Amino acid sequence: MQLLFSNNQHPPVAPARIFCVARNYHLHAKEMQASVPSAPVFFMKPLSALVLPTQPIPYPTHGNQLEHEAELVVLIGKSGKPTTEQDALSFIAGLSLGLDLTLRDVQAKLKEKGLPWEMAKSFDGSAPVGLFTAWNNQWSLDNLTFSCDVNGDLRQSGQSKDMVFTISQLLVELAKLWMLQPGDLIYTGTPAGVGRLHVGDEVTLSSELLGEFTWNIN
Repeated sequence: MQLLFSNNQHPPVAPARIFCVARNYHLHAKEMQASVPSAPVFFMKPLSALVLPTQPIPYPTHGNQLEHEAELVVLIGKSGKPTTEQDALSFIAGLSLGLDLTLRDVQAKLKEKGLPWEMAKSFDGSAPVGLFTAWNNQWSLDNLTFSCDVNGDLRQSGQSKDMVFTISQLLVELAKLWMLQPGDLIYTGTPAGVGRLHVGDEVTLSSELLGEFTWNIN
């Protein structure tokens, strides 16, 4: 699988690793009845979680409550460890939209037992991602807007200015733990409004800057 750019802006990129950020919007933390973290909380997904636009999303068989979490996704373009927020900008190759699909019933059971979340977050098909738009350093990362519709109904509306930790801060903090590599993906957290998905649903992510991408749940 290769990550594709819109309008042939950039050659396709082989994905490396998928990093996700938990509770990076205040209102989402509130709706999950969870505290806002004092430092970014990272978790990972396997490459088998990726689903490209127009490909079907398979409904997982080990849970019953699949929920959408719409997110801005950052693609890393070079290796290294940014140490400042300004330096972090030079590591961005592109931006897109994606879904951190979550089996909420499975996650609740894991939380009760104090167990890791992989079974609820990191299953095959749990990280759909759209086409990427090549990074333009004239853009403001603090002024990105996006939305999630299910069957034509608006479910989520997000603005990057509402993040607990900015995209630049996330890259700096992530690099303290793992050296960034070309092809790394960072799912930057979801705003409030997460909701349930069913077989047959059509999910559309859209952004005036980044485009529109649709998946069907099979």
